[in-house]
Amino acid sequence: MPPRVPMSTITLSGLFVYPVKGARGITLDRARAQGLGIEHDRRFMIVDPDGEFLTQREHPEMALLETAIEGDTLVLRAKGHGPLRLPLRPEGPTDRRVRVWSDKCGAVFVGDEAAAYLSDVLGRRAELVYMPDDATRRVDGRYVNRKERVAFADGFPYLLASEGSLADLNARLREGVLMDRFRPNLVVRGAPPWAEDAWTSLSIGSVVFHLRKPCSRCSVITVDQATGVRGKDPLATLATFRARSNRVYFGWNMVAEGEGEICVGDVVTLGARSYDEAG
Repeated sequence: MPPRVPMSTITLSGLFVYPVKGARGITLDRARAQGLGIEHDRRFMIVDPDGEFLTQREHPEMALLETAIEGDTLVLRAKGHGPLRLPLRPEGPTDRRVRVWSDKCGAVFVGDEAAAYLSDVLGRRAELVYMPDDATRRVDGRYVNRKERVAFADGFPYLLASEGSLADLNARLREGVLMDRFRPNLVVRGAPPWAEDAWTSLSIGSVVFHLRKPCSRCSVITVDQATGVRGKDPLATLATFRARSNRVYFGWNMVAEGEGEICVGDVVTLGARSYDEAG
């Protein structure tokens, strides 16, 4: 049995990776934290023939597209379809121009087999692209002091959420929701509700994370990740007490300083080195 941690201690209680942007994530016990995010996080993205990204905002059924990593293979599974196995690091020229919000960047076209599979699953023309290690999509310079990069996540390489904040939200809902509605990478336990709003940095293992921007939420959090069905909550309820300047917030966007392994159960230390002082 692991040692009992005092309630005053904050720990890492959840760790998730989403290999394909918008598709179902994978629960991890441990992971390697890197500059681009958790290893393999959102390195793949589904796009239309014009290179525009597709997400659960328009296609809530993407929540039912399962992902798995088996060795060097990415496995996709969808109801009524057999598994599709693809290289976890596809090779090819970075000559496919794609867009994530206002960012345009190069990507590797994964191939016709993946395009046909996803087109059949989604009922529209779709393709799969991959972001290689040397891609240069930058985090918004208004929120960072260095030139951090991000893969196909909306804007930042990490998203942090707190169990305490979710519990407070669920106490206000007629039917509670699971943390997967918010699609975080890191979940912490032991902090009071919304305490993360006052944090600036934290460390887990040897990795220092810097909280840069509260995460504004959209209709994706109204999609039940188990069924792909959209409702009104928790967005409607969050809007009653977590809105500011016409945006609704839950969770924090972060960048990482350094690389290293992090594990569920690790102690979270607040008030790590300031960003400007860091090596």
